[in-house]
Amino acid sequence: MTIGTVETDTAVSRAANGTAMAAFLGAGVGAFAMGAIVLLNETGLFAAPSLYAPAGGVSGRTTLAAIAWLIAWGVLHQRWKAREVASGRVYAVTLMLVAFGVLATFPPIWGLL
Repeated sequence: MTIGTVETDTAVSRAANGTAMAAFLGAGVGAFAMGAIVLLNETGLFAAPSLYAPAGGVSGRTTLAAIAWLIAWGVLHQRWKAREVASGRVYAVTLMLVAFGVLATFPPIWGLL
């Protein structure tokens, strides 16, 4: 059926959502990386370099987390750009990764280790 210049079908065609899902999951990976780097730094297992002296070690930690985010986003984008990805599962995994990343940056959590 045609309405004006827009065609509508009774069957719904799905567009590829892989690029958007890659961005969501990439953000979750970046948040997780930040939390993991902070925990490793606070336990003394890894010391991020200070890239900007006035900011101290936080400059190195945030830079490493940003690099992890960009790599994850780029890899996922390349793999999923023409695909339809189950959004519910990606949202759930992203929320878990972000939750861990945020919790891992709080000092009371460090005290539990």
